[in-house]
Amino acid sequence: MELAQARKARIVPRTGGRALADALVAQGIDHVFAVPGESYLDVLDGLYDVRQKLKLVTCRFEAGAVNMAEAFGKLKGRPAAAMVTRGPGACHGAIGVHVAMQDSTPLLLFVGQIPHEDAGRDAFQEVDYRRMFSPLAKWVTQIDQAKRIPEIVAHATDVAVSGRPGPVVIALSEEMQKDMVEAPDLPRAVVSPPHPDPAALAQLRVMLGRARKPLAVLGGSCWTDAGRVAIRDFLLGNDIPVTVGFRRQALYDGTLDNFAGDLGVGSDPGLIGKAKEADLILAIGSRLGDAVTQGYTLLDMAGSVPIVQVHPDGSEIGRVFRPALGIVADLNAFAHAVAALEPVRTDWVAWTGELRSLREAQRAVPNYQGRLNLGTAMRELESLLDRDALITTDAGNFAGWATRFINFRDGQRYIGPTNGAMGYSVPAAIGAKIAYPDRMVVSMVGDGGFLMTGQELATAFHHGVAPIVLVFNNQMYGTIRMHQERAYPGRVSGTGLTNPDFAKFIEAFGGHGEVVSDTGEFSPAFRRAVASGRPAVIELRMNPEQITTRATIAELRAGRVTKPAAKPKRAAAPKHPKPARGATSGKKRGG
Repeated sequence: MELAQARKARIVPRTGGRALADALVAQGIDHVFAVPGESYLDVLDGLYDVRQKLKLVTCRFEAGAVNMAEAFGKLKGRPAAAMVTRGPGACHGAIGVHVAMQDSTPLLLFVGQIPHEDAGRDAFQEVDYRRMFSPLAKWVTQIDQAKRIPEIVAHATDVAVSGRPGPVVIALSEEMQKDMVEAPDLPRAVVSPPHPDPAALAQLRVMLGRARKPLAVLGGSCWTDAGRVAIRDFLLGNDIPVTVGFRRQALYDGTLDNFAGDLGVGSDPGLIGKAKEADLILAIGSRLGDAVTQGYTLLDMAGSVPIVQVHPDGSEIGRVFRPALGIVADLNAFAHAVAALEPVRTDWVAWTGELRSLREAQRAVPNYQGRLNLGTAMRELESLLDRDALITTDAGNFAGWATRFINFRDGQRYIGPTNGAMGYSVPAAIGAKIAYPDRMVVSMVGDGGFLMTGQELATAFHHGVAPIVLVFNNQMYGTIRMHQERAYPGRVSGTGLTNPDFAKFIEAFGGHGEVVSDTGEFSPAFRRAVASGRPAVIELRMNPEQITTRATIAELRAGRVTKPAAKPKRAAAPKHPKPARGATSGKKRGG
């Protein structure tokens, strides 16, 4: 039907800018996140004509815009578009492309370009985008002829969603946008996803039957709700203990009896030790990358422990670790196929129970020193989150508090940058809230990351969405400070921060601000933030001495967490600013 309609489509002259807007609509793109620039004025004008079909989200910084689009794609499983201007705009937006590439997220980034006649002259804001983005994106191209807009946009969309999903960058020459063109829009392509080989499924079942200590590692992107249900039925039906990759907590219900925790940065040392005892690894969607394999040390690259690796892109299978069985398949198709298999008679009930016990043991909250016990706060947050809440995280040590103490449920989604990009969480939360305006969205971010892109809260106000932002404030770049104390104990250099009053920051926009300094203040503050119906910031004033969920600065300096080291004179811990006069910590402040 769509093809027939496309063939009958009116072919009337239109500008390249309008043709691009129509091409996006034809490919099902319904959101564009942008910082406007003169290099694509004609596209902006074209978007005006399709404003009833495609929402243009005006952002404040290109990194924020691309991260919003990336989060949208992560949650929807289909790409949004981002648009940035040439030169500086493209450079600012590049971080979001890197996030999308390492996270396997479908994304389209359109970049304005200089006029043809100025190319090669080092003209104003000139950049060769093919060279700049080639290591970061699945495909980089440039549209120089307006008549090719429908073709290139259609192919770019196909590339972004096929195989291992990822970002595509399209440069838009300035003259081309003004050219008049007569070209029909192209329909979306319906492509059947790759299904697993039945012989491979039979071999998988044989290998599972021989195992005594199997372990599943879930990863990848673009899982559907039905795919999640199917893979859960397979893993639960065979009582296989399940781990999730770095920042992939959204993929499995953490409350189930076979959930063993996450493999990534800050993982439970007990789980890592048990993972080394496994006699069969089911890597379903996981690339078995750096973070998941603890710096490529968790598994034997030669495959002494059998690995079954399932991935939609055959080039990713065996890239580092040689599998005993590689299965090229769409992850959702694989999930439905294995869910239909007869369960294997298991002999690892005790193994699964042991791993689950480890998970629950690490969720027991220690008696942390200081007024605010973040372990307790996270356990309380677990009960305060809606069953379909969307949680975004930034990069940093603070992220370990949620992943250690919260078991995310099946209906919830937890997303973050697997490439460790700071400044992701706030714009991602705004993108998430725009994608799902009726769902609770909570952003978790450190004080360092918040001041990188926290200004995007202006975008939330501009477009009428209300995320809740938890700012974990320890007045330092915590992850770097941790490494610094391990390598150069007591020699604090470049990692201290001076911060504003974060509650007043959001109040200046007209939002809801809270400061939490004591454990008992957290739950009431969160409830007030939810009830306010406005964008909200809750500043969590942490004990800076508690550098991770498992270590203090003093312990790092004493070498009790890493290799033994002499304990130097202890430096004074940074102090938090006092609450503003007339304000009470933990109480609602301002309008």
